[in-house]
Amino acid sequence: MSTIKVFNPAGDASGELAIADDLLVLDKGEQAVKDVVVAIQNAARAGTADTLRKGEVAGSNKKPWRQKGTGRARAGLRQSPVWRGGGVAFGPHPRDFSVKVNRKVSQLAFTRAMSDKIVSGQVLVIEKFSFAEPKTKLMTATLKKLGVDRSALIVLDQYEESVLLAARNLPKVEVVSAAEVDVYSLLLYRTLIATKAGFAALAARMTKKTEVGA
Repeated sequence: MSTIKVFNPAGDASGELAIADDLLVLDKGEQAVKDVVVAIQNAARAGTADTLRKGEVAGSNKKPWRQKGTGRARAGLRQSPVWRGGGVAFGPHPRDFSVKVNRKVSQLAFTRAMSDKIVSGQVLVIEKFSFAEPKTKLMTATLKKLGVDRSALIVLDQYEESVLLAARNLPKVEVVSAAEVDVYSLLLYRTLIATKAGFAALAARMTKKTEVGA
């Protein structure tokens, strides 16, 4: 059984949260994690790069010079890829980079990523965030008291404006709702800090069983 440290709003340790072993998946899912991360990164690609083929370059089909008698290599048209300003032979063209990932594979990947983070001690639970004012210095002080000195993903059950405002100027901290957490963000941020309600929502997403192996 794994445990997660629980802190009160002041940042002081207030107990531990026990995680049942049957909630964690550690014996499979590595390939699923890779597939989902690749799919997420591909979905972020614009796919708008475009070059002109020789048939799309402006110009006539007139030969630059006659076929024979000039002492120069024969040439057909100015739009040829061998000419400067001509078309591009194998250049990029608009395309859709998206990759389809099955629902069960996505579920397995999320559960495996969360399981790894819990077992490695990179998940903290805070009862709730409570700031007198939505100030960056207050969020910084709270993170310091929690022992977080690197990147952090703050997970809330529902958005709280005071938390968003307090964290928005911190370059390595992101605030999201539990429904928005994906596999890529779990790997991108070193520490996951969740409110009790936020972690309960994440745990509910892990409890959906899957038969997919990897």
